Amino acid sequence: MQANSSQNSFDAIVIGGGHAGLSMSYFLQQNMIDHIVLERGRVGESWRSQRWDSFMLNTPNWINVLPGDSFSINDKEEFAPAGEFVNTLVNYRTKFKLPVIENTRVVSLGKSWNERQFRISVMENGIMKSYTARKVIIASGCMNEKRLPEFSKKISNKILQLHASEYKNPDQLPPAGVLIAGSGQSGCQIAEEIMDSGRNVFFSTSMVPRAPRRYRGKDIMDWMIITKFLDARKDEINNRNMLNMRQPQVSGVGKGGHTVSLQHLAGRGAKIIGKMHNANGMMAFLYPNAIMHVRFADGFSKKIKRMIDEFIVLNEIDAPKPETDEADEPDIEGNCAHDFTSLNLITNNIGTIIWTNGFGADFSWIKMPVIDNEGNPKHKSGITEMEGLYFLGMPWLRKRKSGIIFGINEDAEFISELVRDHRPN
Repeated sequence: MQANSSQNSFDAIVIGGGHAGLSMSYFLQQNMIDHIVLERGRVGESWRSQRWDSFMLNTPNWINVLPGDSFSINDKEEFAPAGEFVNTLVNYRTKFKLPVIENTRVVSLGKSWNERQFRISVMENGIMKSYTARKVIIASGCMNEKRLPEFSKKISNKILQLHASEYKNPDQLPPAGVLIAGSGQSGCQIAEEIMDSGRNVFFSTSMVPRAPRRYRGKDIMDWMIITKFLDARKDEINNRNMLNMRQPQVSGVGKGGHTVSLQHLAGRGAKIIGKMHNANGMMAFLYPNAIMHVRFADGFSKKIKRMIDEFIVLNEIDAPKPETDEADEPDIEGNCAHDFTSLNLITNNIGTIIWTNGFGADFSWIKMPVIDNEGNPKHKSGITEMEGLYFLGMPWLRKRKSGIIFGINEDAEFISELVRDHRPN
């Protein structure tokens, strides 16, 4: 059924109308739980407004299918642009008649320990409203608020500074070189596009793993699913650094996507430099750690391929030999890396800095003790100490795959069963 915004009390309320919130709504509907979904903008708003024009998903189409849906994009092995994925979300909402109320920003969420219902204040199409619910599932994501380092304020106003969520295409940039801060998936994809426009790129790197796009006849995501790599449980991981690790560098751009590595970008002309830690006027200050980042990324790719090779042997799988992939060749000596400790933006003709390493979430609207001192949700497998309050769509919520679209289905079903089983008679 469609949302009835005149009603203000529900069994459950979902906050966030992206792929996580819609998946949650599907399972709640299947369990006949009266609910609504509150979305601050339009369905899939972050995919609409925080992606650049040429953005491509880095996971193949076939694993981006939401629960209960069937594959609808033409080539299941290809990669969809953000606009196509938004269309699938809009069509999904329509197909299952999910009760989403758009243009509704949550102002506060609260509940005392002895209260039976949560109180939610919202700004709905410019009008303040209140809702109550016995259960609340927060599916608004943890990577949808831009964050810039404090030292960015010390950079000269002669330099255009853009967050990745503000970057759209090279035409909006001055005709000069570009410094990209952050070497995750977004940074790599943007760097390649800017180099294609003819601009020089300085690539300020960080500790990010990488993987080949294809290996031994399959996309790397196929292997990660087949080998159960993505099914590793959070409570099985002893190394906290593993829990904080970024998604591997890999690209869905081009037919079948392609492998990305720092040495591959250097071969195309990018200057691979260390992490920026400070700035003053027209000077950027760097750690001389780019070579460490190159070796870390190469080492991760090697481990992934070794894991796949061992799995093939153990299970007697008839798989082809490894493909030739120049971008995946390790840079053993780290020759692609520069050990600069400073970068003069004037003499290097840099007119723009694009920050691709600064996403977070603002949970200040949650008026309950479920957020830690660093601003992160306190939960175990999405379950908080506040009875009836859950989180969904977080990296490592329950498993390694929790942070990608593919992992949402399982987590959403798990939480929907908790909501169903703890429903009052």
